[in-house]
Amino acid sequence: MDATLTLKEMGMVLIGGGLVILIFYAICAMKNLAGTLKRTNKILDDTRVVTEIAANKAKDVEGAVDDVVEAVGIVTDGIKGNQSIVKALTNLINALSSLRSVVLPAESTEEKQQN
Repeated sequence: MDATLTLKEMGMVLIGGGLVILIFYAICAMKNLAGTLKRTNKILDDTRVVTEIAANKAKDVEGAVDDVVEAVGIVTDGIKGNQSIVKALTNLINALSSLRSVVLPAESTEEKQQN
């Protein structure tokens, strides 16, 4: 028996082999893509946590800055004679203590993390 292959049959064999290789390559690419997506999700979760912390700190600082601005305004009014000096100094001390409370907890948590 003689077996002969036509060009059409050889072309079909080559195309079939190419498709098998392409499917194998696509499976490997999807496996790598799944790993990449897992790492990306972890990074995005970390980013969300950091963003929430930064937003909370910004709100705390905004409140402290508002207190300082109000206290400086009261001191200015006190200097102009519109308010008593004692009230102005009390407000300034309160504002500075609120600013201190924003700064010091951050330092104490950093020290706890280092220990």
